[in-house]
Amino acid sequence: MGDVLAGIHATWELERDALVIRFDRGIRTPKLFGALRERRVPHEALASVTLTPGKRGTVVLHAVPRPGADPLMEAAAGQLKEGSDPYRLVLPAERETLAEHYRDELRALLASRPGAAGAAGHEAYAPGDGEAGGVAPTDRFLVAPPPGPQSFKAYDGKASFDGTSEVAFRWSWTGASSEKWKAGDQVFSVRDLCGVEWRSPDGVDGYLRLVPRDGGSRAVQPDQDPACVVFGRYGPVYESLTFAAAVLAAIRGKDRAPVPVAVPAGGRGAGHRDPGAVAERIRHLGELHRAGLVTDAEFSAKKAELLAEL
Repeated sequence: MGDVLAGIHATWELERDALVIRFDRGIRTPKLFGALRERRVPHEALASVTLTPGKRGTVVLHAVPRPGADPLMEAAAGQLKEGSDPYRLVLPAERETLAEHYRDELRALLASRPGAAGAAGHEAYAPGDGEAGGVAPTDRFLVAPPPGPQSFKAYDGKASFDGTSEVAFRWSWTGASSEKWKAGDQVFSVRDLCGVEWRSPDGVDGYLRLVPRDGGSRAVQPDQDPACVVFGRYGPVYESLTFAAAVLAAIRGKDRAPVPVAVPAGGRGAGHRDPGAVAERIRHLGELHRAGLVTDAEFSAKKAELLAEL
């Protein structure tokens, strides 16, 4: 094998049992790609591969991972922007014929693996456009997670992970809420966790929350929860997402499958909120605004949204 296809920001190499993705490093390369550097994706971790027209005279090869195969994509939960998707390879349109050949070759390899659609005794391979094509989720991660240890700075504290067994949150003097200061710095054993919630720092309400295995009560609002760090546009995607993926993989590695946790659509539960908690969130939002991390429009809209919860 060894077929190599160089695109914009990345190169794909097709091996007999895996797709190897090597990312460029440069000022124009998405920072997530620079942090990942290289990924080896076993064919069994892929559901399909598509080729579609891209923007401004390009075509896009997209290898679609199976659900549950990649801790990075599981932690992202569909929140990555197209340009930061590590499974998309953008090429100039004049290389479309070569891209078609590569797509067909990779599809043939996916179809030939035991139990795959298109293999002997199974239905013909017919993936949907950008879809997993009905491929069953994996029961374990098949793609290696970003290596540890990992750490990043959030708005209200610093998160660190030793790479195997412990996650720690150390609160900052300026950003942490009074509830977090009362609780003190936190250290979590991976064995006591069942999942990780990651909400992208690209928005105002980004956070990373650790989900305890015991299912005990927890604060609804991230800035009140000692098991959560709030981004406030700190903790950029390439740092906080790789952190979340590494922790999630460690949880799965303890031979205890994590409980699937959906990212909240609105970041809040039903019903009215305690006025004190709402006031604390508005105070926090005001600090972000004064620090220049939230625009005037974002501040006004979010403040109105919080007041509406009373």
